[in-house]
Amino acid sequence: MTKILENVTVLEMGTFITGPAAGMLLADLGANVIKIEQPGSGDPFRSFKGGLYSPHFQTYNRNKRSVTLNTKQPEDLAAFEELISSADVFIQNFRPGVAQRLNVGPERLRALNDRLVYCSISGFGSDGPDQKRPAFDSVAQASSGFLRLLVNPEHPRVVGPAIGDAVSGFYAALGILAALTERTNTGKGCLVETSMFEAMCHFNLDDFTHYFSADQVMGPYSRPHVSQSYVFECCDGGWIALHMSSPPKFWDNLAIAVEQPGMLNRPEFKDRFARIEHYDDVVSFLAPIFRKRPRAYWTDRLTDLEVPNSALNTPQDVIDSPQGKHLQLLVETSHPEMGTFRTIRPPLSFDGQRRLDVLAPPTLGEHNKEILKRD
Repeated sequence: MTKILENVTVLEMGTFITGPAAGMLLADLGANVIKIEQPGSGDPFRSFKGGLYSPHFQTYNRNKRSVTLNTKQPEDLAAFEELISSADVFIQNFRPGVAQRLNVGPERLRALNDRLVYCSISGFGSDGPDQKRPAFDSVAQASSGFLRLLVNPEHPRVVGPAIGDAVSGFYAALGILAALTERTNTGKGCLVETSMFEAMCHFNLDDFTHYFSADQVMGPYSRPHVSQSYVFECCDGGWIALHMSSPPKFWDNLAIAVEQPGMLNRPEFKDRFARIEHYDDVVSFLAPIFRKRPRAYWTDRLTDLEVPNSALNTPQDVIDSPQGKHLQLLVETSHPEMGTFRTIRPPLSFDGQRRLDVLAPPTLGEHNKEILKRD
């Protein structure tokens, strides 16, 4: 049951993150995902740390098999078309026009297999004035308005992981699943398209909703102020996050936790609106208190009092945590050439079953013999 897509075959001609992320999500659900790569070099993400098996590549390419084909060459194109003839899904994230030059455009492939769900992920869409603009993660975040909400104006830097890349892949996988569902009714596949720009605009929906409904242009501090979210440093150098939200009981219990029974009588703590307006004053009051004790003290005390909190965890903290162990987040396997591969399991359960097995990311062309019957 955990391999709910085990009868679905996906051909992924993805590079970097967006296409591979979509393929990985389907592979995590049990789909037979065959990654088609250029001979000799493969997915450019392979070589980001030297060699052809970088951590960047490993992140989005588990549970897949790899074959090498140059579809500009007649023999390889014929082998590719044979795979397409029985495939359910094809994924690519090339810039508009590149798929056609590689002989893998949607019209051509869907003519070969009318049941094929063809997924195309681009930077700004397949048409329009920006269709040929190069798009990477920070460009997608910025153009959609999302990056504006992350940049600290006092210390402007791009921060955080590749959100735009991953989100675009996740939306693409959702579209593919919808198209596969529709195919059960029509017997026909369809063209599924998304772009990083569109995906990030939708992911940034809260920003647009505030603008449309309240004529409010949000800033990097808007959500933390309204949600009453804080981070504080503790005496041992550890950091803790609090998300106080709106229920008064959280603040009542926080006053008990920090041993400040009169805290809520102060003007900056009087009510939710006062705390939003005087957010910096709230921080100034609480920060010295949190610096007096180690992080473990605060997480235990706040949790006992049901104040929403968490340590700012490292990867090791996460997998060592009682909840992480209980949920069996860490899964691992051994690749015959590359050794131990460890990752975080897919987050979905079906009828109480979690997928705990994993296939290590493939080396370049590892499955040529198995799939193409060639070395």
